[in-house]
Amino acid sequence: MTDSDKSIAAGVIRYHKRTKHHYERYARSPGYIDWANQPVPFRFYQDTPKVELPFLQEEPAAAHLDLYRTARMPARRIGLASIAGLLELSVALSAWKSAGQSRWSLRVNPSSGNLHPTETYLVLPRVEKHPAGVCHYNPLHHELERRAALPEEVWARLSRHFRSEGFLVGLSSIFWRESWKYGERALRYCNHDVGHAIAAIRMAANIYGWQLHWLDAVGDDEIAAVLGIDQTSYEPLEAEHPDLLGWICPAAPHEMPSDLPGEVVDAIGQIPFEGTPNPLSHKRIDWETIGATARLTRKPPTTPLRPSLSNFQDLAGRDRIERAADLIRRRRSATAFSTAGTISGQAFLEILEKTLPANDRSPFDWGPLPPSTHLILFVHSIQDLAPGLYAYVRWLPDLESLKRQCRSDFQWSHIDPEAPLFLLEEGRYRQTATMVSCHQSIAGESVFSLGMLARFRENIETAPYRYRWLFWEAGMIGQVLYLEAEAHSLRGTGIGCYFDDAVHDLLGLKDDTYQSMYHFTVGLPVEDDRLTTLPPYFHIQRHGA
Repeated sequence: MTDSDKSIAAGVIRYHKRTKHHYERYARSPGYIDWANQPVPFRFYQDTPKVELPFLQEEPAAAHLDLYRTARMPARRIGLASIAGLLELSVALSAWKSAGQSRWSLRVNPSSGNLHPTETYLVLPRVEKHPAGVCHYNPLHHELERRAALPEEVWARLSRHFRSEGFLVGLSSIFWRESWKYGERALRYCNHDVGHAIAAIRMAANIYGWQLHWLDAVGDDEIAAVLGIDQTSYEPLEAEHPDLLGWICPAAPHEMPSDLPGEVVDAIGQIPFEGTPNPLSHKRIDWETIGATARLTRKPPTTPLRPSLSNFQDLAGRDRIERAADLIRRRRSATAFSTAGTISGQAFLEILEKTLPANDRSPFDWGPLPPSTHLILFVHSIQDLAPGLYAYVRWLPDLESLKRQCRSDFQWSHIDPEAPLFLLEEGRYRQTATMVSCHQSIAGESVFSLGMLARFRENIETAPYRYRWLFWEAGMIGQVLYLEAEAHSLRGTGIGCYFDDAVHDLLGLKDDTYQSMYHFTVGLPVEDDRLTTLPPYFHIQRHGA
């Protein structure tokens, strides 16, 4: 590493340490919720041509396990209806909730605090009567806002590059949406949400017989040019940060490129983009460390990487419900659990198995980063499994390193020869799980809860932008756990508030080789009868809404 590289990596690590919660103090935040200034949950690009998207008239036939099986479903023709269906099953609204005079929307892809900092873009070919262009997706109205027309020769060059029929999907983040409530820790939560959205899109693509290829060689400046972010005048602190681009297409016999032709990026960058973004708040607070760390983790163009993953047998267990779409639409974040919840040990292993990275197993078969994240489990109420502290080692090459880093008195008893699950210590951990998750009872009253422990310093020092990727991986794991909880008649909830170093102390970690990146909990939900549920698009008078 050069001195400059060391300085950048050190700056990223400083942000991570600075934004840790501790028993005696929390990371810096506003300290109160200014409801009158809450950011608008939807971004609109005003004065742009709109494309109304059709709603699904019947649910696709894909079953529960087809969410994880790559390219098992027959490939659908790429058209307006299928593109609309992909969006409806990944980043659209899933319901409205109301209580008294208050009403708020829920989405298919979860978000920290339901604040939704993630924006979705599509770069499309000519689709039926609609010309090729760069479009922003508006989930409130289930429509595309066309921000730029794409010359046919530019699209033809793009299509030749990928040697397949397909389209680009892009994601960006608005940091202010999260920092309004969470202050300096918001950068973490924005990247969790990117991971949730990646997994949601990746698994919805499976339903249509499509694949999502991450263009990991592309730099953030190129993404900003393609999506028009660098041409847009945003309100102060409401700008969008480019996150990623992916190519969605039917399964192809050849290896997909992970880059974009420079002449395509340049050509799109010279096209005028239309639309004025709506203001999100009347006033904003500048949490300077967020912007500074975003700059430190900005990704340049890089050489493509493809880790070697394992080839696992087909997924264990049976399909839990008839259709994958039902499961996707049903996903909710629990707010309270009953301690009466339980599942069998076999069901527990089936849930965890879906988080394993493997070839042709979505959503973890698409990324360039070798799997870095493991699960530290607080098992509370699982049949045939003693309560206690467990480790689920998602990447077995890390096993010996984890053993060296953790407490020497841990047992590391291998529970099942077919699963990387290890008992560290038997005991009742409900109170501990609650305490380390910012005293949130949902962590202790669940069937099980967990912390996601990532190989940290090595990744940051290799490439500081991997800091974002670690949160993306954690968010992808969280999305799988959300869906698997629903499939097993339970419910999940992501927990972004936890006492970082208290978790590390519990494990005996002495340095930042590994760090806890996200918490999650799964249990039997207690429904709030005060809330009324409304259909996701009851407010739209359109056929199929």
